[in-house]
Amino acid sequence: MSQDWTEKKERGSMGLLRFMVKLATLLGRRVTRLLLYPIALYFFLVVADSRQASAAYLARVLERKARWYEVFHHFHVFAGVLLDRVYFLQNRVEYFDIEVMQDAYDQEAAETRAGGVFVMGAHMGSFEVVRLVSRAKAELKLVLLMYEENARKIGALMAAINPQAQQEIVPLGNLSAMLTVRDRLAEGGIIGILADRTLSHERNFPATFLGETAYFAVGPFRMAAMMRKPVFLMVGMYRGGNRYEIHIEKIADFSDDEHGERRNSPQAIDAAIAKYVTRLEYFARLAPYNWFNFYDFWQGNAR
Repeated sequence: MSQDWTEKKERGSMGLLRFMVKLATLLGRRVTRLLLYPIALYFFLVVADSRQASAAYLARVLERKARWYEVFHHFHVFAGVLLDRVYFLQNRVEYFDIEVMQDAYDQEAAETRAGGVFVMGAHMGSFEVVRLVSRAKAELKLVLLMYEENARKIGALMAAINPQAQQEIVPLGNLSAMLTVRDRLAEGGIIGILADRTLSHERNFPATFLGETAYFAVGPFRMAAMMRKPVFLMVGMYRGGNRYEIHIEKIADFSDDEHGERRNSPQAIDAAIAKYVTRLEYFARLAPYNWFNFYDFWQGNAR
């Protein structure tokens, strides 16, 4: 079942998201949520490789064989989070009960935050809630870094959902992206990246995740180290109904110490990735159905 995520995953989720946009706009959240059951059932029955990937992941995180209705529930939670993504982009936060469980960013010294930071997320829960951080603090600039094809698709969707809510999205993989990141950090901005997926031509970091070796991207952490900035992990966990929990943890600080000594060595980068993976595993076990990598995460990136 080995498969690169670029071959399938984004096509499936983007198509579902477009469908959710139409339903959400036409019917509203309460009615549209009722339709999530047949929508999730359709994808559960039709998309066999995603169903198998879900069952394999759930077996790891639950430490037993997943039952069919648990796999269906995984699809249903994914569809619900995609639906809520539409409302987050429309700034309809009144629909939700959002609890900030931990906000290490807010606890940072003002002078540290003023220099700009990296926020690493994952395809877990809703990354859209990171927008709440920047929206609540008008002086902050949020920039999302994405692989080029994803950047184009997400930009088009955001424009269709709410042109006023459009975020600056920068395609990864070229020099201009690095220059943009440097400039936004100098302005005190937040650089947001989903750091859990890899590409075959990149150098990746092998780590034990849910009991088996998986590969994680080095590039986002290397960029943060090169820019000598702090790194936070942000997870927006869906907890059922209209409830979300926001967790923001500091996982690395590549800025120079008080003596001017650099803290961005290769060993520091590896340690940051290892901590990122450890915390992802913690949150996966805390809320198993929030993991939205519907491909063979372990074998798909094998070297």
